[in-house]
Amino acid sequence: MRGRRWLGFVPTGFQLRRFSSFEAPPVPPLRRVVVTGVGMVTPLGCGVETTWKRLIEGECGVRAIGPDDLKMNGFEPEVKMYTFDQLTSKVAAVVPYGSSSGEFDEQLWLNSKEHRSIARFIGYALCAADEALKDANWMPTEQNEKEQTGVSLGAGTGSISDILEASRMICEKNIRRLSPFFIPRILINMASGHVSMKYGFQGPNHSSVTACATGAHSIGDAARMIQFGDTNVMVAGGTEASIDALSIAGFCRLRALSTKYNSKPHEASRPFDCGRDGFVIGEGSGVMVLEELEHARKRGAKIYAELRGYGTSGDAHHITQPHIGGRGAVLAMTRALKQSGLHPSQVDYINAHATSTPLGDAAEANAIKCVFSDHATSGALSVSSTKGATGHLLGAAGAVEAIFTVLAIHHGVAPLTLNLSEPDPVFNGGFMPLTASKEMTIKSGLSNSFGFGGTNSCLLFTSTN
Repeated sequence: MRGRRWLGFVPTGFQLRRFSSFEAPPVPPLRRVVVTGVGMVTPLGCGVETTWKRLIEGECGVRAIGPDDLKMNGFEPEVKMYTFDQLTSKVAAVVPYGSSSGEFDEQLWLNSKEHRSIARFIGYALCAADEALKDANWMPTEQNEKEQTGVSLGAGTGSISDILEASRMICEKNIRRLSPFFIPRILINMASGHVSMKYGFQGPNHSSVTACATGAHSIGDAARMIQFGDTNVMVAGGTEASIDALSIAGFCRLRALSTKYNSKPHEASRPFDCGRDGFVIGEGSGVMVLEELEHARKRGAKIYAELRGYGTSGDAHHITQPHIGGRGAVLAMTRALKQSGLHPSQVDYINAHATSTPLGDAAEANAIKCVFSDHATSGALSVSSTKGATGHLLGAAGAVEAIFTVLAIHHGVAPLTLNLSEPDPVFNGGFMPLTASKEMTIKSGLSNSFGFGGTNSCLLFTSTN
């Protein structure tokens, strides 16, 4: 065989052809992606209408927590009380429960017999997805439509409370009581899986896990699946249920949570304010229905906005702290702008990631000034962080805040930054976060999300009018 080119096995009846040159067919243009439905479960309430109304009116979903909020029902009362006493942060943004309008109904989403494999974070996702699909009027019954509908739902931590309870059983030598549904309850991709199974969606079934950028990455990844023709419709977003003993204790030990405002819960989450001392842990879910533009038009769907840009980056700096200049945030915003084709001066509103941590808020503000320059300092660019009202929803934050950005475009109202009484010195002149909700024409809006490990995501939405 020496001197000859080995061409491998050639099936009988096939002939090899030599191409002197090869011209690839032209690459089809990327398809356009629009938002046709939204759904939310947040500390401000269950449902988009309730959450949005309370947000715009300046209400707050943060409250004081007690021992019963720690999800330690299997532990001895003295152990539960000791754990609670040791926590340095005693405030949280908790989803309101109940059977009334605007409340999350546990009986409906968590407590039925067929839901034994559904943990709290999965239940939040199911509830938000149901609202989003109904809002989009997309409940396909035809097989081909189900095959062209996918799900992209992620979470940051999954069900830590289930892990704590299972660990207790092992320590008490009671492993026989461990639920056979333990593993399916804690797997993060099961939120996406349950939504897919409930509605029979057989398109891409995907889950991102990128800490506090999870929800935004899930939406951005879903949009790309539509852009590249993998599917026509995606149910996308993030979910989190992190109000439990181990999650709160872990963030307390990390010194990431607010501790100065335990007696004034509504004032604890204060993005961009000089008095900020850490974030307020929150929970909930945000889900949107993304759809290929012509597919949406053909069926007469309501269109909230178009997703024009998706930028991602890595800080390559520190496991929990951003670079003070916000270089990762700069890259993510710049890449989202480049993909959208918009000039920075064409962006009207930014929903900032700002979590109420001293370093993170300042780094993001510096990044915004770097990218938007004169447009930011002129006062023409409106900026706010909605975490003053919702706390930090971790893996759900990026999705919920992306929906807030879409609603800001749709309703022509930029939401306020709660508890901003003394802005950080990085702000000056016309560059100042909103302290009151502002009615304005918003043709384009940016939503920032950054996570531990230096992962960054930026979503850019525009009006279709």
